Amino acid sequence: MSDTRKLIAVVGATGHQGGAVVRALQANGQFKVRALTRNPAEHPQLADEVVLADLTHPQTLEAAFAGVHGVFLVTNFWEPGTDEHTQALAAIHAAKAAGVQHFIWSTLPNVESISQGKLDVPHFTNKAKIDQIVSEAGFAHHTFVIAPFFYQNLLGVMAPTQQADGTIGWAMPIDPQQRVIHMGDITELGHVVVGAFTQPELAGNGEYLPMVGDFLSFNEVITELNRLGHHFSFKHVPQEVFAGWFPGAGEVAQMLAYFEAHTYLGADSPDAIALANRVAGRQPTKFAAWARENFEIPASA
Repeated sequence: MSDTRKLIAVVGATGHQGGAVVRALQANGQFKVRALTRNPAEHPQLADEVVLADLTHPQTLEAAFAGVHGVFLVTNFWEPGTDEHTQALAAIHAAKAAGVQHFIWSTLPNVESISQGKLDVPHFTNKAKIDQIVSEAGFAHHTFVIAPFFYQNLLGVMAPTQQADGTIGWAMPIDPQQRVIHMGDITELGHVVVGAFTQPELAGNGEYLPMVGDFLSFNEVITELNRLGHHFSFKHVPQEVFAGWFPGAGEVAQMLAYFEAHTYLGADSPDAIALANRVAGRQPTKFAAWARENFEIPASA
């Protein structure tokens, strides 16, 4: 019996966002899933199909998108040598040539525009500048999803560390009292993407869908974690000091300055957040609930 389900190709299927989309599509069951990766032999069971695709080698994209109804695209700014504009352009052109009907692009706010050029956060702005290209490509349907500040960052790239005073916590150039961070469990982004693919009339006409589980200050984050028995601290440090601490710290400092001045999403976005939740068919997990499940409770607690 032939499989008549429409085929969705997911770029970056082994990453945080792409992986979440693959899992959500598989759980939904309405679509056949083609996972795209540079190393298909390493992930043979990832999806219905696992196919080679490399955004830096556009010739691989023709076969990757052949027969595909929808594409989810995300690019990784932090990977060495990545040119997000070139990669996204190659994927958009290949998808259009393949007859893709619904293109979903994982974007971020345009910090350059929002801050009127005062702040430079390329890993946000570079993505935002792709939006117009997607809009003008002529797909029957297109959607923009916006990933939040990952809760998972607090266990990974922004995990608490030992400070000079011996405490464990964070030292960053951001006012910890300001509620400015739109956050979420990145594993739940897939629900928004699946919702957009299944409801193109609701979310396939250039809508922006930010997936937001919580909106917090850093003090509120620490309060929730310390309720679990942690004893995390926070120290505010000047931006120019922080910028010299590690490779890439300058951009992180600019990003935090952007959060403080404009919030993560850059604007008050209750309608867009509500639409994303409606499209997903669920409310994203709050930080406190996620922390209870994912932050190891200290033995002293």
